[in-house]
This record gives sequence, structure tokens and C-alpha cells, in this order.
Amino acid sequence: MNSNQKLRVAVVQSAPVMFDPAGTLDKVAELANRAASRGVQLAVFPEAFISAYPKGLDFGSVVGGRTPAGRQDYQRYYESSIAVPGTETQRLAEISTQLNMSIVIGVIERDGGTLYCTAVFFDPEQGYLGKHRKLMPTGGERLVWGFGDGSTMPVFDTSIGRIGAVICWENYMPSMRMAMYKKGIELYCAPTADNRDSWAPSMQHIGVEGRCFVLSACQFLRREDCPDDYACVQGDDPETILMTGGSCIVNPFGEFLAGPLFNEEGILTADIDLGEIARTKYDLDVTGHYSRPDIFTLIVNETPAESVVFSKRKGAVEHE
Repeated sequence: MNSNQKLRVAVVQSAPVMFDPAGTLDKVAELANRAASRGVQLAVFPEAFISAYPKGLDFGSVVGGRTPAGRQDYQRYYESSIAVPGTETQRLAEISTQLNMSIVIGVIERDGGTLYCTAVFFDPEQGYLGKHRKLMPTGGERLVWGFGDGSTMPVFDTSIGRIGAVICWENYMPSMRMAMYKKGIELYCAPTADNRDSWAPSMQHIGVEGRCFVLSACQFLRREDCPDDYACVQGDDPETILMTGGSCIVNPFGEFLAGPLFNEEGILTADIDLGEIARTKYDLDVTGHYSRPDIFTLIVNETPAESVVFSKRKGAVEHE
């Protein structure tokens, strides 16, 4: 990667075909083609784009009880999730290769009986690069998502720069941000479902703090984008907006290059110069000359957290 390399990047603000991975993949292909036609080399899609961010669902849960209808909602969510890697990630890799464009996209990953909110990475030359599982689901998300561990916190060194992802409110975990900065992240992808006015200033802060480019993608979701039997607390008016968006692109000085965009679908693009990263680190490098390791040290555990480990006792005799 050339530190003076110039790129065109994009964040995609749209809605998936909820609970329909195949339909959403078709939509991803269409949106990615639109981005590629503008010369985009990296496109970031929102959190949980495949198969859904279940905004407004309570899954029938109260303290001490769950309802049969809520369990049915979870079954639909579970059955529309995807394996990572799997058939759907192979399709995404093909889209990336065909369009010569890197892609970062939020998915709901199924592993055993547990769902994870995951970001997956694709490179046009290398295909599927890997994944990041959200470490800390927020509030009601903990009803339906498991917790990631430190083994999936990658920053990938690609031909267009060092790419990583921090999902939604993980961006409010200072230690996680510090770990990503230490890994040399340059293209900081922040897929999210947070559409509040306070989100965009947080992305500006991260740009300044990490001296990186921040690409945040959120959904624009209406009630009419959801199934008829989608029992959200916001009601059944098809015009009700469940997520207003707020996607944006920020440079290492914390300046908006695009967005934030609210209340409509859209693809935001920006031309960036990776050389700007070095220029901004002249006076701030939070894991380098602006750190105080004699006072503060962060220890990151990247060991996979396995619930069950099988081993054979050394010297044991196996019998047929």
C-alpha cells in the first residue's frame, strides 16, 4: 500500500429485504454495481444488513418469561441468518471480485444455536478475508445475539489500505478503539443501527483520535420494508420510519467528507488520500508518541473463548 494512495470509498444507506438473505444479496449486488459505476474501491454496508436489524421487536420477552409468539419471531430470525463462511459469503466474494471492489457488510451469523452480529470483509483479489463478531450487544440486542471474543478483531492489510470494523456501540468502548488504533487501522468501518444526532459527532471524534478515515453506514428503514406480521412497537403505519440513517464519511481531521445523510436512501462517496494519515499523526498518535505506556497499558486477550474443548489424554489407548 502506497501511503500517498488515493481512493474512492462509499457508505451505503439502504434497507435489506428483511429475513430474506437471497433477496438481500440481490439488492447488495445492485447497490454494489451502482457504487462501482462511480469508481468506488471500498463500499461499507450497514450493521445486520443480512438478514435484518430487528428494530422495534421485543421477541416476547419480559423478566422471567417469553411468549410463544416471541419464540416464533426468534425462529424466523434464526432461519434467515447465515453461516460465515458459507454460501452467502461466497456470493459476496463473487460480487467483490466481479466489481473489483472491497466490501464490508454487517450480517447476522448463525453458529450452532447462537446468533452473532458480525461484520464480514471481502477483497477483490483474496475473496473472503474474515470476520469480526460484535463484542458487546447493547440492551435488548442481548436477547438475540451472542457475545464475540477477542479472536475476531482483525485489521486486514490490503492493497487499498488497512481495513477493520467496529460495530455500532462498540465504538463507545475506549479499549476496543485503542486496540484497533494499535493495529494500524486506516479505513475504520463503523456499520451501525444508531441513527441519533449524536452518532455523527462520535465518528468525527474517532477520526481525530485514531487519525484514520471513518466510514459509517446505517440503514434507512421504513415499516413498509418489513413483513406484514412484523410486530414492532412502532405500529403498522407503512410510512413510519424505523431508522432514519445518518451515514457519513469522516477524514483524520474529523471533517465530514460526505453526510451525514438522513431520511432517505443513498450511496455517499468520497475521494480520500491515505497520505493524510501520516500528516495528521505528526501531532497525535495515541498508541505512539502521544501515549504514556509508563502509566497506561492495555492488555488485549485474543484467545478464542471455547465453551467446550475436546482432547485425548496422551498415551490413552483407543479401542475399536
